[in-house]
Amino acid sequence: MRVLGIESSCDETGLAIYDTRGGLLAHALHSQVTMHEAYGGVVPELASRDHVRRVVPLARRVLAEAGLNFADLDGIAYTQGPGLAGALLVGASVANGLGFALGKPVVGVHHLEGHLLSPLLSDPAPGFPFVALLVSGGHSQLFEVAGVGRYRLLGDTLDDAAGEAFDKTAKLLGLPYPGGPALARLAGDGRSGAAKLPRPMLESRDLDMSFSGLKTAVLTLVRRETGPDGLSAQRRADIACEFQHAVVDVLVAKALAALRATGLSRLVVAGGVGANRELRARLAAAAAERRVEVFFPELEFCTDNGAMIALVGALRLAQSVPADYAFSVRPRWELASLEIPHAP
Repeated sequence: MRVLGIESSCDETGLAIYDTRGGLLAHALHSQVTMHEAYGGVVPELASRDHVRRVVPLARRVLAEAGLNFADLDGIAYTQGPGLAGALLVGASVANGLGFALGKPVVGVHHLEGHLLSPLLSDPAPGFPFVALLVSGGHSQLFEVAGVGRYRLLGDTLDDAAGEAFDKTAKLLGLPYPGGPALARLAGDGRSGAAKLPRPMLESRDLDMSFSGLKTAVLTLVRRETGPDGLSAQRRADIACEFQHAVVDVLVAKALAALRATGLSRLVVAGGVGANRELRARLAAAAAERRVEVFFPELEFCTDNGAMIALVGALRLAQSVPADYAFSVRPRWELASLEIPHAP
């Protein structure tokens, strides 16, 4: 089955073709970072209009790279939510219009399910079951994944997620948009231990996470130490370094606790923060020490992309074929709502 995937949930237009026999055949991505940089964040109306301009040319591009025509497709998948309503509508309308014209089945995909299963695009791919640490944008969650659509929420974010805390802390340190990657780069120039920040909920007896207090601690530290000339470049780097250490300490501890709680020996890390080098290094070291496996998606599949939507779409279409082309988008959509109760 060859499935065209369309991702348009926020500020990146991603198209890809996934073949259940041949794997990923082609993928392309257009990022709107340069356009939104002037505003310090995503402007929803501009994002939607740019998706309109990009989605059809990118579809033609991936088809050409795969050596296929539209008629060669067996199905189409699109991001149904969560995300920006206008941006989601672009992908949804193009997918369903194309499906109707071609007489092919169309399926809406949960954006976070795409991230959750994105390591299946890699070689080797993890087998089920596994624990998934999902760190994407406004989500920091731990799931037990027994199969496609079989997800049990183990731990959730109580307020700011790791990705949100990275972006907000970057802004406090005067870093440009997008803040998370900029902060990670600055942290590389910092001195370990030169600043002190808390590790929220590190000692809690559950798998939930909270990073709002950490962001507030950075705000307090910056205000206390900022003089007439601002913070020195070295001090900013020291704070960034300590902040990154704090976030990674919590994420590693919670992920390992989830493995212990479930008795599983596979850990999957997915989402934009999964591209963080320190997080990858620390988890890989911890996994080797404890003789468990850890899987990361390729760096290009950590951020939003069409490949993960095409993959999940193919898996979903293999289970059932939608009956019509009526569609809606779901700007707010909890991944936990896809849970299937475990058999007793």
